[in-house]
Amino acid sequence: MKIKFLGAARAVTGSCFVIETDQARFAVDCGMHQGNDKIEKRNWNADIYEAAKIDFFLITHAHIDHSGLLPLMAKNGFRKPIYTTEPTGDLLKILLLDSAHIQETEAGWKIKRLQRWGKSADVAALYTTKDAEVVAPLVKTKKYNEMFSPAPGIKVNFLDAGHILGAAIVEIFIEENGASTKLVFSGDIGRRHQLMVEDPAIVKEADYIFMESTYGDRNHKNEEESLNELAEAINYSYSRNEKIIIPAFAVERTQEMLYSLYLLNEKGKLPKDLPVFLDSPLAIKATEIFRRYHSYMDKETNSIVKSGDDPLDLPQLQFSSSTEQSMRINEMKGSAIVISASGMCNAGRIRHHLRHNLWRPGASVVFVGYQAQGTPGRRIVEGAKNIRIFNDDIAVKANIRTIGGFSAHAGQSQLLDWLKNFTNKKMPVFLVHGEYSAQETLAALIKEKLGFGVTIPEYQEEILLGPGAEIREIKAQVVEEEPRVDLDALIGSLEAKVSELKSRKKNIASLSLSRQMEIQDMLKEADMNIDEAKIDV
Repeated sequence: MKIKFLGAARAVTGSCFVIETDQARFAVDCGMHQGNDKIEKRNWNADIYEAAKIDFFLITHAHIDHSGLLPLMAKNGFRKPIYTTEPTGDLLKILLLDSAHIQETEAGWKIKRLQRWGKSADVAALYTTKDAEVVAPLVKTKKYNEMFSPAPGIKVNFLDAGHILGAAIVEIFIEENGASTKLVFSGDIGRRHQLMVEDPAIVKEADYIFMESTYGDRNHKNEEESLNELAEAINYSYSRNEKIIIPAFAVERTQEMLYSLYLLNEKGKLPKDLPVFLDSPLAIKATEIFRRYHSYMDKETNSIVKSGDDPLDLPQLQFSSSTEQSMRINEMKGSAIVISASGMCNAGRIRHHLRHNLWRPGASVVFVGYQAQGTPGRRIVEGAKNIRIFNDDIAVKANIRTIGGFSAHAGQSQLLDWLKNFTNKKMPVFLVHGEYSAQETLAALIKEKLGFGVTIPEYQEEILLGPGAEIREIKAQVVEEEPRVDLDALIGSLEAKVSELKSRKKNIASLSLSRQMEIQDMLKEADMNIDEAKIDV
């Protein structure tokens, strides 16, 4: 059989692994690439998926970096089954519609911008709401430990990954040419002792393992420390009459934040007069889905529910569904907790809250999830002094906190603990879903402590797998053309334009005041863009 790595290869997003056997061609996950322009450009390379030739998808969980290109597959002719767990099936329906809306909105903005510049406005969305609507009827749901056969010679089983509600480890049993091979895809492995969900299921047997490595280079703080740090951030801004902004993914992280605030409230560590705003229509819908699937949650959560309480609710919790309600949050005086999407600060309402609060020394911005390379969230946590939001250069003066203990991903030691349960010491380990530096660190530890052979595949690399942990051939990855940056030419062009502008100062002064002010605004924006370019130098 052959496997091709179409995402999450030396990167954290875009998870997709296409497998070809003698009887089927299918894929595990179909995620969107997120991060910098080079990474996101991969989303437009739809031909490499050959969507119409895929027999079925197995989706590990609902996060967009694992499911977000399913509408693109539908747009390109895919009409076969998509298998996943029950909660994931419901979450996919709302997440993919939201993603399609974002694609359409961003395309609309680009069209307007080009039209303002008098340029051609031939811009299309990556996919549309109509494409996302095609996906929903294709989704077929299964329970954990419900073995099924999606194609001849192939059996599949979903196990609890302990990551988010409904997240799965995928066991695939393949009969090919008279031989049997078992592949295990970890999906995203959850952090043990996480709120709401059970610990990741233990797997002991496999011929090949494809394991995530997001935090392969570090561990997280424990749960109690993380709760205390959240309480400290709240008290810091509450005492200064400023807001606490929490960028959070709509699915899982938002619900864990609500649960954490519930626990702080139970311990008397949450001020009774402090409003809590859930400012994300998508997160509000996702929270309702979480409430419907208590059977997929852990014993502690079910115990709270059976007592008549709701760990996803608070007396001071307010839902903000409309744009008008969201705007009023920033108009109100005094302290408040604002949980809003997106979790990496690259889209959605969170950008408005950062614009209003990031420059305030008394405010707090609390990061509780992974920040991919190239995102505004990553720049903030790495110490950027200024961030461009809606063409404004915003100073970073707020109290910035990164609380890793809320991560839904296992840390380094937990990844090793999960992997050591496998008994086949000849089993090759493929590290996916991680940045290369983290993967190198984890690979060295796996070889040293557990004795497994480790491969770190690259984007579009193809590998031929044989029975009994035999890698018969490795086909070279497709090398992406690196973007060229000719700084000398760019700076020379800027210098020439500045010189020409100086020569036209008298002409500009003779224009109407309104036109002079328009030119002034354009030059101010160019000046701020240059300042932002200097930040990392």
